[in-house]
Amino acid sequence: MPLHINTPLLESLPLSRLNHTRVWMKMEAMQPSGSFKIRGIGHACKQHYARGAKRFISSSGGNAGLAVAYAGRQLGVPVIVVIPETTSERARHLLRLEGAEVRVQGKTWAEANQMALSLLEQNDAFIHPFDDPLLWEGHASLIDEVVAEGVRPDAVILSVGGGGLLAGIDEGLRRNQLDIPIYAIETEGMASFNAALVSGQPTTLPELTGVATSLGARQVCQRAYNLTKHREIIALTVNDNQAVQACLSFLDDHRTLVEPACGAALAALYESKIALNAMSNVLIIVCGGSTATSTSLQGFKG
Repeated sequence: MPLHINTPLLESLPLSRLNHTRVWMKMEAMQPSGSFKIRGIGHACKQHYARGAKRFISSSGGNAGLAVAYAGRQLGVPVIVVIPETTSERARHLLRLEGAEVRVQGKTWAEANQMALSLLEQNDAFIHPFDDPLLWEGHASLIDEVVAEGVRPDAVILSVGGGGLLAGIDEGLRRNQLDIPIYAIETEGMASFNAALVSGQPTTLPELTGVATSLGARQVCQRAYNLTKHREIIALTVNDNQAVQACLSFLDDHRTLVEPACGAALAALYESKIALNAMSNVLIIVCGGSTATSTSLQGFKG
């Protein structure tokens, strides 16, 4: 049995009317770890466990770290998550609640990641937050579920950070013979995918800014960039206020709390940034957000 659940596929009447098409929401915020990450990370952890891994090590204080912690608890495998100093107290609490050992290193994910790699021993498995074919293979199950419910979308809208979700959705579309465009949305201060498109290759952003911290990869993975040569991928950006307001509107419309990283994709619809009226069915990945709270969203808005 997989460690993720088959999440609801719901039609959004507010977003459908606003965008003059049928908008279908894949509700990944309902996953037991709080985000889509458990699909790929759960798949990777099960693979490593089957090969004899005795411990999982991760380097994320956000959705990826929580997915590893959840997977470890379900499989009975100890987990170490190395986080940067900037990780919120709520995230630290949730990691410990899942039973993970939390270590703090540096001010950035890169510093925490370096320490995580240094901890690896013979029977350990390192679980990368986004750059791993096992993760993409697991994330692809999302599209399998959508198609199994009879929806074959004309386009997919998603948020992009390091590119793991983008790579997984592409894999799912290919194995279901769906040659459709993907709209990849970032916030202006986290736009590593846009930077790669401008540079013609993945490039490191000098800094990351803004509230959508789960999109905070300074460089998108090579796989995500390579996909642009084989599929129509349209990159768009929204500002922080639009992302946060989209979260608040979504909470009112659909009674579900998500983080600003997820709000980036939602903002593309709430702000009508994409011409969708010629399409019959559009899929948006409501990717979730393990550490989001209503108080934090109101604070961002302020």
